[in-house]
Amino acid sequence: MAFSLSHSFLGPKVTFKCNPFGSHGKLSSKGFLPIVACVKKLDQDLLCESKVDLLLGSVKWDEKGLAVAIAQNVDTGAVLMQGFANRDALLRTISSRKATFYSRSRSTLWTKGETSLNFINVSDIFLDCDRDSIIYLGTPDGPTCHTGSETCYYTSVDDVLNNPQGGETKLALTTLYGLESTITQRKEEMSKSEDGKPSWTKRLLLDDKLLCSKIREEADELCRTLEDNEERDRTASEMADVLYHSMVLLSKRGVKIEEVLQVLRKRFSKSGIEEKRSRKS
Repeated sequence: MAFSLSHSFLGPKVTFKCNPFGSHGKLSSKGFLPIVACVKKLDQDLLCESKVDLLLGSVKWDEKGLAVAIAQNVDTGAVLMQGFANRDALLRTISSRKATFYSRSRSTLWTKGETSLNFINVSDIFLDCDRDSIIYLGTPDGPTCHTGSETCYYTSVDDVLNNPQGGETKLALTTLYGLESTITQRKEEMSKSEDGKPSWTKRLLLDDKLLCSKIREEADELCRTLEDNEERDRTASEMADVLYHSMVLLSKRGVKIEEVLQVLRKRFSKSGIEEKRSRKS
């Protein structure tokens, strides 16, 4: 079972700023309240430090004190990069919320983006069931790979086997983003002259009324699967149609599905009532 480090857990920071005594060591005129506050702060910091030590001690570091650390885009699910982390790298990531790794070649810590400024802003951290690998789940500020690619994973094994001389690079995309990529490709092809009947995607991209009517039609058919108690696979099929046609509309508007997921993620962090109040009227 994966273990998540919550957003509220930001690592040890045992600095005690509360001082119930004056500059001459005399008790403050406010009496015992500052002392109580200071003791509570001390207890909280010590508890936090204890939790961090317990966590770091639970990771199964290898003989060199390292564990695999993977950075993953919280919205797209894309694996951005893979490196290694030691205790200090994980601790710095927890406290700074910037993906930090341990360089085996340079024997030092390094934070992704410290040179390029393309930081990976960590929103959560997960350990796998064996506690020997780590996932930094976050949002990148820009391309992750030093080549300028969005991720470091853009070489398909099948492509290499089929074309050893090399061909086009392509990102390792999930189903949803593969669909978005295909729609984008069809959109780019619209400027080229071609013979024969255009694809359905191109027809939708060229005809706003057709596109909107299809979205309304597919949404209605999705609702009917509930109202008419149709089979589950029918619901999945109609939802797929709604997603596809809606993503064509997003492409027409120049909106990426990642932007939609970002909105959803932000809404998850607050109650529905609070979220609705925060929307622009």
